[in-house]
Amino acid sequence: MTAIHATAIVDPGAELDSTVTVGPYTVIGPHVKVGAGTTVGPHCVLEGHTTIGRDNRIFQFNSLGAIPQDKKYAGEPCELIIGDRNTIREFCTFNIGSPGGGGITRVGDDNWLMAYVHLAHDCVVGNHTIFANNSQLAGHVEVGDWVILGGFTVVHQFVKIGAHSMTAMCTMLLADLPPFVMSQGQPAQARSMNYEGLRRRGFSAARVSAVKAMHKALYRQDLTLQVARERIADLVKISPESLPDVQMMLSFLDQTSPQRGIVR
Repeated sequence: MTAIHATAIVDPGAELDSTVTVGPYTVIGPHVKVGAGTTVGPHCVLEGHTTIGRDNRIFQFNSLGAIPQDKKYAGEPCELIIGDRNTIREFCTFNIGSPGGGGITRVGDDNWLMAYVHLAHDCVVGNHTIFANNSQLAGHVEVGDWVILGGFTVVHQFVKIGAHSMTAMCTMLLADLPPFVMSQGQPAQARSMNYEGLRRRGFSAARVSAVKAMHKALYRQDLTLQVARERIADLVKISPESLPDVQMMLSFLDQTSPQRGIVR
């Protein structure tokens, strides 16, 4: 039997695996699905068309699946989808998607989301990320794998954050943050690349050297973005091992809108 506290209110239409645990005074709506091994703490509200995967730890006082903070929203059946093995600490607010943004807010696997994190409608978060306390994402933000957001980071709507990047505390992102870049400031400026993080994740010396060369092309040689792209593409000739990293950087730069640009 699912371990549901006597004071919790779970709609009969909700689908909870038999191994799910639900704490006191939590409310779960009719369109919610929760996978095996997930624990939901006390005083949470899970509502909307929300699907939560396996082995997540959802601490007390979370609001997951509420309607978007979007005046255009008119009750459409949009979704919040959360993957597996995520830790969601206290007072987080994750909204469902909106019809204008694809209809789905999505969180991947193995993320560590600290207290007071806000994910607005249509945000997409990858895997293995860390969001420190009070990280705030406006609508339609995309976050790559292994990203680390420092406490009180705020992200403008439609901004893209590349894989393996990192922000310092109180950073304000108004432009796209390329992969591997460490940024800080209001608005954010590029400070370095996340070399130590890459080493800890098993990047070889050759791959780290290629990332250093990307940093020089983007930020240290006073090049136009187009010329920087060409320099980055040429790195594969010197270091074939860097091909996936180069491709990821070039793909990210190609998707950046000219109006928003990248953090420089």
